[in-house]
Amino acid sequence: MALLEEAVAKARGVIDELRPDLPEDQRASIAHDIGIGGVKYADLSTAHDSDYVFDLDRMLALTGNTAPYLQYAVARIRSIGRRAAEQGVDATGVTPHVVNDAERALALQLLEFGPTLAQVGASYEPHRLCAYLFATAQAFTSFYEASPILKEEDPQVRVGRLALAQLTEQVLVDGLAALGVNAPQQM
Repeated sequence: MALLEEAVAKARGVIDELRPDLPEDQRASIAHDIGIGGVKYADLSTAHDSDYVFDLDRMLALTGNTAPYLQYAVARIRSIGRRAAEQGVDATGVTPHVVNDAERALALQLLEFGPTLAQVGASYEPHRLCAYLFATAQAFTSFYEASPILKEEDPQVRVGRLALAQLTEQVLVDGLAALGVNAPQQM
């Protein structure tokens, strides 16, 4: 139990430093999700026949194939959703259409979620789901950098991009949940 407590405490230090504006209970909850999720994800992201190197700093890093990287991607998408709601942009029921290569790459990546889950279930190799989720978060980052969502002037393209972002959020949240990892609302 000391290991998990140490992970939560380390995550709490980072959250306290980066987000002192959040209420105490919210910072505690985020630190719990990041700390516990980081350890679980690190364990599951390693193939069962590979050597396992315990490195708490790597497990809690906001970069690379880690739970915090994926949790941050979800938090970023949720932030976009909140800002969209404030602007009256609603993608409910919208089917995304792809306009550029980054959108296409993300859409194709999302289509692999079902087959990936089936493969993971059949092979009992959760590291494959971790690799898929990491690739999905990377595809979202490329999409986000190449395709403005809320700054897009064409309302149809804007709402389509928002819908694609929300589908990405759902895939990441569902994938993390399958691994027993929570995705906080904010980070």
